[in-house]
Amino acid sequence: MDKMSSISIAIAWCLAWGDEKKPQHDLSVLQKMHQALMSGEQVPEEVSFVIDAVKQWEKLKKPENFPNTLENLKQLLEKYPILWESKIGLVYGGATKIKQYVFEESKLPDIRGASALLDRINLVDLPAFFNVIPQASNCNYSIQCQEVRKWLNENFDNEPKFSDGLIPELIIYSTGGNILAFCPAAFVDNLANAIEKRYTEETLTANSCAVGESFRIIETRLGLLKNNIDETFWLEKYQQQEVYKHSLVEAYFGKITEVSQAIENFQKHKSFNELTTKLAIRFNQRRSGNDSENRPNRSYPPMFETHPYLRRDESDKRSSISHLTHFAGQPYLSETLTRKRRVGDRAKTGDYRTPKWYQETGLKWEAGIIEGWLDKCEDFLANNPEQSQAYYGINYRHKKEIKIPQSLTQLSKVSQGYIAYIYSDGNNMGGFIQNIRTPEKYQEFSKDVENATKYAVYQALAYNLHPREIKGITEPESKIQDGDLIHPFEIITIGGDDILLIVPADKSLQIAQMIGEQFENILLGKVKISGVTIKGNYQVEEKLSEPNKFHRFCEKISEHYQCKLSMSSGVLITAYNTPIYYAEKLTTQLLKSAKKYAKTLKYTDQQKQKEITYYGGTVDFFTMKSVTMISSNIEDFRKQALNIDRLKLYAAPYTIPELDKFLKSIHALKEADFPKSQLYQVRSFLERGRRTASLNYYYFRHRLKKGQDALKANFEDIWCPAKTNKGNIAPWMCEIKENTMEESKYETIWREMVDLYDLIDFSDTKSPQPSIKETAP
Repeated sequence: MDKMSSISIAIAWCLAWGDEKKPQHDLSVLQKMHQALMSGEQVPEEVSFVIDAVKQWEKLKKPENFPNTLENLKQLLEKYPILWESKIGLVYGGATKIKQYVFEESKLPDIRGASALLDRINLVDLPAFFNVIPQASNCNYSIQCQEVRKWLNENFDNEPKFSDGLIPELIIYSTGGNILAFCPAAFVDNLANAIEKRYTEETLTANSCAVGESFRIIETRLGLLKNNIDETFWLEKYQQQEVYKHSLVEAYFGKITEVSQAIENFQKHKSFNELTTKLAIRFNQRRSGNDSENRPNRSYPPMFETHPYLRRDESDKRSSISHLTHFAGQPYLSETLTRKRRVGDRAKTGDYRTPKWYQETGLKWEAGIIEGWLDKCEDFLANNPEQSQAYYGINYRHKKEIKIPQSLTQLSKVSQGYIAYIYSDGNNMGGFIQNIRTPEKYQEFSKDVENATKYAVYQALAYNLHPREIKGITEPESKIQDGDLIHPFEIITIGGDDILLIVPADKSLQIAQMIGEQFENILLGKVKISGVTIKGNYQVEEKLSEPNKFHRFCEKISEHYQCKLSMSSGVLITAYNTPIYYAEKLTTQLLKSAKKYAKTLKYTDQQKQKEITYYGGTVDFFTMKSVTMISSNIEDFRKQALNIDRLKLYAAPYTIPELDKFLKSIHALKEADFPKSQLYQVRSFLERGRRTASLNYYYFRHRLKKGQDALKANFEDIWCPAKTNKGNIAPWMCEIKENTMEESKYETIWREMVDLYDLIDFSDTKSPQPSIKETAP
């Protein structure tokens, strides 16, 4: 036999297991079949019947084998009744309201611990249900995974054991805080309950949700079917004009203009995607508190009662169980906070010995192996000498002495007291997923995006940062003292297409820019990763012939192919003492603004009579030098304070190419050594009108002793050409509304340049290499 794909093995396993909790064949026979399918050997005689069924199921993956008539569908089911009669479970679940749990506390160790604990559950515990043991260069997860499977069997009785019914190939994906997996049909409710219970039992307060349903095997290829196959809505009926143009049909299948589009559109929707859509709807219903049949109600989230005469923890939400008298500030910790602090401590140090302070709490709960994101980043650097040299530089020999910052105060000591929050999220993910028809493609897509996301982050950090010497530490009890080297970043999470980082303010925009660039380059295969193959096709079919239509600068860009997926980022640059919950809220607003801007980047090509879409990433950023600067939200602040008649005193959000030009303009401004008093004066004159600001700018620019040519080339000529003549209107950009009665509007990047003038640093920035090696998965 040829080796089967992992998804085909999963289908064969569920077919051979049957529809009951007790397998229809002896467990040893099923295990031999599993080994045989993985190695390409002959399966036991008792289960040989599943092979023909799985091979027929595999053929349906090709569009040409799709039964285009109801009669062909009925013939298929009559020929392979096992595909119609046998069922398979599909479960989807994961953590919800993640930021609420992670940012509940304000201290960096607690945030680090909350994130690491959720990552451990999603990346280690849930795969361990299926006997998946993560491979890591410095950790052995075997014992921990055995403990998780033991917990599973103790909490969900079955004979044979519940865990015996789950194999690694059943997992479609488990990343980004979610899991999608097959299972034998009888275990659907148990597996969904186990996912929710694991999150609650380990975190105590984190929200989670999981749903599942059993489907016929054939439905994983052909979508949902009626019990009476004759009543199934099929292609012949859909192709009728009065049907596919009906409002209800269009709402479900999407709008098509002619019958020639019907076959492809119908096949796209009648696929595995229809099953995942149904689970997504049920997931939202259960998350909202609706009852699920035969399952515990989750309408009441975990709560810990308090008492008016009992001491509460630092978050003032739960009763304290311990008092750490020998710690700075002598904090009071609840059990929830104690677990976060314990995990954060382990993620920071990697020390698996139980510390004395935790022993004193009397808790028996153990964190298990915690591999922090810094550990994973260091593994990447260890396997990639070029990136390692870019990051460590002359400090390579002392890398074991480099410490992890204990607080945002310490992180800010290496960047003038300012830090930056970067929150990134993928664009067009939902639209792309809607076109995925098979579980194999779901698995492929998930792995590709995971690789692109994490390697984009690792590269951006390696090429823009290096260990920094900390100065100005005043806390005598701190483990980090003046002169120590620290890693100047904190990876809160990298999950699926979500990224949350805290970095020094002086490199924040360069990091956000490189994350967006490298994410697309990896998916397009422009950056090769040794040992990793990007299997999906993410390139837009047609070249972007007029890319300058989407960017506001005037430097010509050649036509190029686009990536269907991209990354948008929100970057908040702020003082270290800005409350974390407030900073996170503002960063989320910036991310939403960037994604909203990305959706507007379209124009209609009159010659081709079609809409051209820009798929690239965007970045919105905001510099907040005072906590009291914004009283409501960033959008309202900009409308009220930075919009005057037809003048817009800011230009964010930016596309990734625009951000590159913006940084070059700041660099030219710094090279020109523009006096700060004059920078601020030009900024103050922006509110007085276009001509007044321009007059002052040109007056001060002509008085510069150096850098005039660079400033003209990298600021005025790029951003400020007039639309009606060959002159410049610096520091303004003109937006002419074509074919409308609206007046032209003017915007400027000058205010944002001045805000960042003292904060952005251009030293030690390196260009990424064309290829990198893969670290251990």
